[in-house]
Amino acid sequence: MKSIYFVLITLLLASCSKNNLNDNPSDLYLDDGIRPSSIIHDGGLRDYQLYIPPGYNGTDPLPVVINFHGFDGDAYEYLINTSDMRSIASVESNPFFLVYPQAGYCDGGLAWNPCELGGDNKCYFNDIDFIEALLDSLSIEFEIDSSRIYACGYSNGGMMAMGLGMKSDRFAAVGSVSGAMLDLETPSRPMPTIIIHGTLDESLPYAGNSFYNSVQSQIDFWVNVNNTDSIPLVSSETSPYGITTDHYRYLNGDNDVSVEHYKIIDGGHVWRMDQQIYPSGNPEDDTGLILWEFFERYSL
Repeated sequence: MKSIYFVLITLLLASCSKNNLNDNPSDLYLDDGIRPSSIIHDGGLRDYQLYIPPGYNGTDPLPVVINFHGFDGDAYEYLINTSDMRSIASVESNPFFLVYPQAGYCDGGLAWNPCELGGDNKCYFNDIDFIEALLDSLSIEFEIDSSRIYACGYSNGGMMAMGLGMKSDRFAAVGSVSGAMLDLETPSRPMPTIIIHGTLDESLPYAGNSFYNSVQSQIDFWVNVNNTDSIPLVSSETSPYGITTDHYRYLNGDNDVSVEHYKIIDGGHVWRMDQQIYPSGNPEDDTGLILWEFFERYSL
């Protein structure tokens, strides 16, 4: 009987190898190309949504973009209805994996915790470690380009992305949309950073408040950390829908990194600024594309 169990277990393990899993990646897809997934971390089940681009062949490693939802958000709904980057990830010439993790319950809602545990931190889980473990799991199952892993997020998710930029050495660039920074910790190396924020954001005010730092203070932090030019190159553009964006580029940082800021004039607390005018979004004004075009310039 033991020999039978041994054979069954051996066959099961063989069927779960990276090569076999990736022989036919299309088997992993749901109808919308998204695969609900989970890992065990710190004694609990942590969920995430994974998009596998059609260009993945199981052999060539692809970049990874992790996108974090806001406070009390749902990863799947955030992917589908707010920050859907699947069309960008599916471009044949440069495909990438998309990962939308689900936050845990903290401080009265579903929230990301990029800070150290203890003290006045109301969260009991370490999300920096969770994302590190998630990346470890992905690297076992798929061929990922470990030199091209990126993090971005909206609102509280932007806080998480900024936290990873400071505390993890696995990310090539990070971005925040309508977010903030909860604590300041100098990263181990220069970190390309992009910040997108509306001037009329009432939830996380552009000028900051007694709870959250200002957008300019976030920019100043990354400019100093990356040793970029202190005076940015500035351009301005008004879309056909009347949305004016000032684009600040702080260049010539260490390792040739930059810090960029898109200042959305009269923009609110949203992912895509055109959603204030067209709730369904406008394909010509895509925050996700701005982020990816910034990310793809950098690798470890």
